[in-house]
Amino acid sequence: MPLSWLYTSSSPNAAFAKATQEYILWLDADDVLLSEDQAKFIDLKKTLDPSVDSVTMLYNLAFDEYGNVSFQLRRNRLVKRSRNFQWRGAVHEYLEVYGSIFHSDIAVTHMSKGGSSDRNLRIYENRLARGEDFSPRDLYYYGNELVDHERYAEAIAVYERFLREGKGWVEDNIACCGKLADCYYHLGEKEKALASVLRSFQYDRPRPEFCCRLGYHFLEQKDFLNAIFWYRLAIQLRPKHEQLGFHNTAYSTWLPHLQLCVCYSHLGAYRLAYLHNEAALVYRPGDQAMISNKAFLEKMLRTETDK
Repeated sequence: MPLSWLYTSSSPNAAFAKATQEYILWLDADDVLLSEDQAKFIDLKKTLDPSVDSVTMLYNLAFDEYGNVSFQLRRNRLVKRSRNFQWRGAVHEYLEVYGSIFHSDIAVTHMSKGGSSDRNLRIYENRLARGEDFSPRDLYYYGNELVDHERYAEAIAVYERFLREGKGWVEDNIACCGKLADCYYHLGEKEKALASVLRSFQYDRPRPEFCCRLGYHFLEQKDFLNAIFWYRLAIQLRPKHEQLGFHNTAYSTWLPHLQLCVCYSHLGAYRLAYLHNEAALVYRPGDQAMISNKAFLEKMLRTETDK
């Protein structure tokens, strides 16, 4: 499979125009393929069906201190040059693809150490000042910039407009519901935060993130049985393989297990609490809270055995 490697610049369409091979692989300057993914990519080059127009790859954006991926999405990374796919948007550009899509298990890892800035927010606000129309994608990402700058009330207005117009990508719609819930929670409006979580269900089946949000809602109310229902569902509902939107793997792994440990402990079901704490420790073996839980639960189980 002839391949052009391109690192995207300030003009990705211009960069794509310089490609000469059958397929284009694009990366940002701070993206890498780790050794395991390099091997997978070599295999892909040997086996890829030439009818495929685009290959998606996982994009690992952040990791926790134990090496678990904490923020991930999929992106169309390897595209057929003859399709002349174009980048769209002034900020947070995306590659518009169509046709035969193959979802691979190769991951690109983001290695950036840089901090946040107000560059994108200024771009959006300058566009507003010029009276430019915003696409649905523009509205969603403008709302995200407002959240990053803790301008929650303004972000709510933008997100509500985005959802009300009903023209957004389904993954952005779902993520927007979570962003709205966060904004309302920061402003102390917990009922509206809950309504935003439930609003996500109109776009797709419950996602692990929203199950955990509902679990926490009931946990705060000490309604442990309902909390348990939602945390157990979060574990069962793994993200779809082909899901392109952002997701945090904690919501389907260690976090619901830890919260189930808390719930079962409150109910005096120490054996179940212990098992879920052990499951959480698999992902975070050095977590001091989980280690403390383990010691406490082992003590409680010994006490039960001695009775």
